[in-house]
Amino acid sequence: GIRDSVASRGLGDVYKRQTHNIPMSFFSFLTQELAIDLGTANTLIIHKDKVVVDEPSIIAIERNTGNVIAIGKDAMQMFGKENEGIKTIRPLKDGVIADFQAAEHMIRGMIKMMNQKQRWISPQLKMVICIPSGITEVEKRAVKDSAERSGAKEVYLIHEPMAAAVGIGIDVTQPQGNMIVDIGGGTTEIAIIALGGIVCDESIRVAGDEFNLDILEYMRREHNLLIGERTAEKIKIHIGSALQEFDSPPEDYAVFGRDLMTGIPKQIIVSYSEIARALDKSIMKVEEAVLRALEQSPPELSADILSNGIWLTGGGALLRGLDKRISAKTKLRVHIAEDPLRAVVRGTGTALKNIGRFKFLMTA
Repeated sequence: GIRDSVASRGLGDVYKRQTHNIPMSFFSFLTQELAIDLGTANTLIIHKDKVVVDEPSIIAIERNTGNVIAIGKDAMQMFGKENEGIKTIRPLKDGVIADFQAAEHMIRGMIKMMNQKQRWISPQLKMVICIPSGITEVEKRAVKDSAERSGAKEVYLIHEPMAAAVGIGIDVTQPQGNMIVDIGGGTTEIAIIALGGIVCDESIRVAGDEFNLDILEYMRREHNLLIGERTAEKIKIHIGSALQEFDSPPEDYAVFGRDLMTGIPKQIIVSYSEIARALDKSIMKVEEAVLRALEQSPPELSADILSNGIWLTGGGALLRGLDKRISAKTKLRVHIAEDPLRAVVRGTGTALKNIGRFKFLMTA
């Protein structure tokens, strides 16, 4: 037995010496590295430093067969307009996977989108996926399982606020406190980061989707007008604001919906200050969460935040006047990250590229 093991070890060494000379690029072309921001509203994928997929997180399936008809933008066009045979599903709710199977189909479909020019060999996938900081172990497992079932051989998870900080360009390993407020579709993630870790965080399920529902509810209550979620989203993008007064306000916006009294389609004109009133309660919840995170922070870090200010990322950062409003509430400077929608996925991409340096930020 001893002789056999010695012999096999000798062979192993020979094999090692032979494979040692094969250039690394030979293996790397067999491995595809993807950084994924699996968001409630949008999913973004970075491959080789480029955003290759930026699509709404939604799929459309046939009710009878369960076959996927459309993914992303195409499925979004169908949302709210389905007939009996078609069902649209948003697999993520409040930042976590609500429909396991749909999530798997969606991830797989989006990877297929970027691999349209399919090679003769399907590459092994290595993924870094970002997750909300308030996520449970079970929810973490769901993200991992979905990724593995979509064909990933290696999956690493990184917390969203951490990825956002890296994406903004903050050196997270420094003994400097930085505060990130990431307002996504399903959750608002607030974290104070120092020395490569999250010192204190707050995660609330009030974000872009909740803003849409506020607008929808306001239209029903104040104007007797029934509108869909997509219309509410458009209103938010065109005239959504956190303040009721601006020096250069956006123009009024025409909204189409169904009159609840007569049942007939009608159009009304809405101003930005009305939307600010509609969103007021939800924005207050975000402000309160920011204050709670500040209350928990150690005094030394509070001093850093006073000098560095607060960073806003995520789609919610684009809401007009939100920075001014949070600044007035906290008496701190508030900066909006450039291209806030992509800060998280860019940070995830950076972490993937320098996986050795950022390994400590990830959970495998």
